[in-house]
Amino acid sequence: MQLVTTRGRYALMVLIDLAEHNNGNYIPMKEIAKRQDISHKYLEQIMPILMKDKIIDGASGKGGGYRLNRPPEEYIVGEILSLTEGSLAPVACLAECNSEKCDRTDSCRTHPMWEKYNEMTMEYFNSITIADLMKKS
Repeated sequence: MQLVTTRGRYALMVLIDLAEHNNGNYIPMKEIAKRQDISHKYLEQIMPILMKDKIIDGASGKGGGYRLNRPPEEYIVGEILSLTEGSLAPVACLAECNSEKCDRTDSCRTHPMWEKYNEMTMEYFNSITIADLMKKS
């Protein structure tokens, strides 16, 4: 099965942190890194990904940092994982980045199973928001 890397997990943690500390101001990366116990250097790789796709807003200089640009209810976990991980498909023939169709797809007896598994996984992740993750269970 496709494992979600630290990049995907940390991106979700960053968004939860930004949501929980949202006061309209930009939050410095060093504060996020400290609260989430994530290396500042690793966050320097994740934040541009989130900014590039307009998931978060960023500002540099004094008073700079990061903030959400929409309510936590509008951030879908599946969207964030797809952005940070690429495909979460369990097999290569289902990966969106796989531009070549497998020659065996039509005759493969396991393909429908993997396809259903992938659909269920994405359906699940697409049913969860950052607001949902903020709730204490």
